[in-house]
Amino acid sequence: MQKRVLVLLVAAALVISIIIGGCGEVEKVALPVQKYPEKPITVIVPFSVGGGLDMTARSLEKVSLQHLEQPLVIINKPGGAGVIGWNELAGASWDGYTIGIASIDMLLLSLYESTTYNYLTALAPIAQIASLPVVLVAKADQPWQTLDDLIIYARQHPGAIKLGHGGTGSFAHVLGEMFGYDAGIKINHVPFSGGGEMTAALLGGHVQLIFINPVSIKEHVKNGTVRVLAVSSDQRIPDPVFEQIPTFKEQGFDITLKNWHGIAAPKEIPVAVKNKLAERFKVIIADPEFKKNMDNIGMPVEYLGPEESQAKWITESQKLKKTLEQSGILEQIKAQKK
Repeated sequence: MQKRVLVLLVAAALVISIIIGGCGEVEKVALPVQKYPEKPITVIVPFSVGGGLDMTARSLEKVSLQHLEQPLVIINKPGGAGVIGWNELAGASWDGYTIGIASIDMLLLSLYESTTYNYLTALAPIAQIASLPVVLVAKADQPWQTLDDLIIYARQHPGAIKLGHGGTGSFAHVLGEMFGYDAGIKINHVPFSGGGEMTAALLGGHVQLIFINPVSIKEHVKNGTVRVLAVSSDQRIPDPVFEQIPTFKEQGFDITLKNWHGIAAPKEIPVAVKNKLAERFKVIIADPEFKKNMDNIGMPVEYLGPEESQAKWITESQKLKKTLEQSGILEQIKAQKK
């Protein structure tokens, strides 16, 4: 009987020690979350310095310290139309110290089934920062003034038009394929790692057209070195530099897609850390200094929270898939990648 009681006491002691130990482990896990962030946070930008995503990240960087109490460290990882940077983000530690800039391009890349990860499920949105169209741009000395002029020239000179974009399967590439298909013209596609390289190639005469973020080309438009032929949204850009530029829709083309910039983290990020990041970035995006910085680069702020962003990711992924399948672009790009 005594032996049995002793066994029960030992078992009870073991259970108590496990409970106490477990509580200790919970406390160890919870404590860093309460103190988070305790060190600088890396922000992966999947394109080169000078592009729209990079400029957005650096606008966040300027005001991050006062709201996060730790700086943001921008790391550019260009290549593969964003694949290199977004793969690194998706495979990064989920402790909250590696986040990245997201855009509509990552949804397209997942649709092409050419990435290590399905970004729609491998990444968790923290916030949407901005939403804006892209523009079709030509060097000012090209022999066309309008989109109709360009189409006539392209039909008279088959294969002469080269279009630069951020890589095979990128958002700009898809727009180029859609425009070429709808206009019935042949366009040769030339991939680059970012907006800076594309602009240099356009100015150097190596390509005749680029689809690019209006922010990245604004100064060249003001200087008169390039001409904008069309805008990819359903409304004109209100910025005085671009407000006279007609949309594709106005010119008879059903191209009404906008890009967006956001913040994302690896999917496994702890809920408490994700919530704290979402809370802090909401404050950062609402900061008057941040909005002023974004206005200065012509980037319209359009905030969405984590849940709204997730819903948008899903909806737009479905919409893009349908558009790609109907136009035949999806199979074309998959074939190009084989």
